[in-house]
Amino acid sequence: MKHLHFALMLMLGLSTTACQPKKTPQEKKMAIIISTLNNPWFVFLAENAAAKAKELGYEAKIFDSQNNTALESDHFENAIVSGFQAILFNPTDADGSVANVQKAKDAGVPVFCMDREINSNTVAVSQILSDSYSGSVAVAKHFVQQLNKKGTYVEILGLVGDNNTWARSKGFHSVVDNYPALKMVAQQSADFDRNKALEVMESLLQAQPNIDAVFCGNDAMAMGAYQALAGAGKADKVKVFGFDGAADVITAIKEGKVSATGMQFPQVMAQMAAVFADEYLRGKRDFAQKIPVAVELVTLNNIDDYAAFGKK
Repeated sequence: MKHLHFALMLMLGLSTTACQPKKTPQEKKMAIIISTLNNPWFVFLAENAAAKAKELGYEAKIFDSQNNTALESDHFENAIVSGFQAILFNPTDADGSVANVQKAKDAGVPVFCMDREINSNTVAVSQILSDSYSGSVAVAKHFVQQLNKKGTYVEILGLVGDNNTWARSKGFHSVVDNYPALKMVAQQSADFDRNKALEVMESLLQAQPNIDAVFCGNDAMAMGAYQALAGAGKADKVKVFGFDGAADVITAIKEGKVSATGMQFPQVMAQMAAVFADEYLRGKRDFAQKIPVAVELVTLNNIDDYAAFGKK
């Protein structure tokens, strides 16, 4: 009887196992880790990356690093532990972010950089970057024309730890420094932040009340600088130049408040990163380490061809 009882138990056991649902495959999901969401440009980048990931069949979650590499590190750990299969990444710091990407690589999670670069060619699968240097060369040529090759100006830099800051500054100076009658009287960082740029511009104007122009490393800072100039009653005397192609600067160029900007294409970079991640997860491995995305000069002459963050 014991043997019969055991046989019945075995059959019952088998039948209950057979009735259990099959294990569902792992959820498909991508993490989108962004340097800061305190700037409409990065919000647009994040939302386009998320939308493309969803279109490709992935759940997408956006993480805001608030320009803090330590918080960014927490986001990476969270993404790895939570089973995200890929990370679409906009770094906080070219050097400081390398360790975070290495951590993901060690865990088998591919990382694709968007817009901002890290100082390593071995940890991210691919880096899709605006051609900031060439874009700033174009802005600088327009700057020289607008100032008739003479005058004084200030430069407001972005985050000192971001390679885009220096690529834009170097591209700009590669042109402007050839004109000895164009003199830079101050150069200061405002971290790509509109409110900081407002404060920086206010203090610069106290020291240099008679400048002719200001070159800003992004459009948020250009709007902050314009606000300070307007507050000081100098908006019609000082020409403002930005970089990004943000909505408020497109409007400001139409209204004659800002002279020019370099139009980046965040939608292109975000969508490309999501597509690359999907291709990687489906087995593709041959990706270019760096992919430059062209930047276009936007002025009053061609403003009708552009909308916020891209062409019409």
